[in-house]
Amino acid sequence: MNQKDYYEVLGLERTAAAQQIKEAYRKLAFQYHPDRNKGDAAAVEKMKEINEAYAVLSDPEKRSRYDAMRQQYGSYAYDRFRQRYSDQDIFRGSDINQIFEEMAKAFGFRGFEEVFRESYGRGYRTSEFRGPGMFGKVIIFGPGYRNRKAENEVRGAETEKPGIVGRAINRLVQYAVKKMLGTAGTGNRDVYDAISLNEQEARRGGKVVYMDEKRSRQLSVTIPPGIKEGQLIRLRGMGDGGDLYLKVEIKRPILEKVKKLLKI
Repeated sequence: MNQKDYYEVLGLERTAAAQQIKEAYRKLAFQYHPDRNKGDAAAVEKMKEINEAYAVLSDPEKRSRYDAMRQQYGSYAYDRFRQRYSDQDIFRGSDINQIFEEMAKAFGFRGFEEVFRESYGRGYRTSEFRGPGMFGKVIIFGPGYRNRKAENEVRGAETEKPGIVGRAINRLVQYAVKKMLGTAGTGNRDVYDAISLNEQEARRGGKVVYMDEKRSRQLSVTIPPGIKEGQLIRLRGMGDGGDLYLKVEIKRPILEKVKKLLKI
């Protein structure tokens, strides 16, 4: 059985420089762009592969870890890497969206959002509501990241209560999203999980990707600056009929190294 290798996916040598990695990705992304391969399921899968490979190899730290695994495990490095790193870890900080948009402008393709709505299935898109207690952006991909997609506006850590209009809009949005995902009317159970941040993400805040593997969906969560370990981020209506609470865990390089040495 052939094992996947990120360098081979992008057609690169192991010594490829950062600019070569970006150029290889742009070339392949253009080749397999949905606008040039309409109705081609194989092209969609290939695009997913090159996105993942680029996200790893374009990040010096992730690439270094992958290279270390290649030296240790050879052709089984990919499987080992995927066992240790989630999609959330792999795609964190990637500039794929930016490259995709640049390519769209240069070649007259549709934008990132429109293409992915078509590729992964029609979904529900809300307007962006702003103000106290309102939502920040969350993108949900359904099972297999292809069947269904919904976009909602979700704010990470709520510190203020929304007004009457805000609450009404939020409830309507939550119901529409839950109905589309098949969770409306299935109870009102809150779900608790953890979200892993590095120290810089916790300090500066911003958007990070959270992978909800049990429900086969991907959420882009807005993190407020200065969030502390142990704090809960509430995503309203994103549980099993209730809310989703994400407990913040902060990765600390020194502590992670100690854990690896102690194998814990």
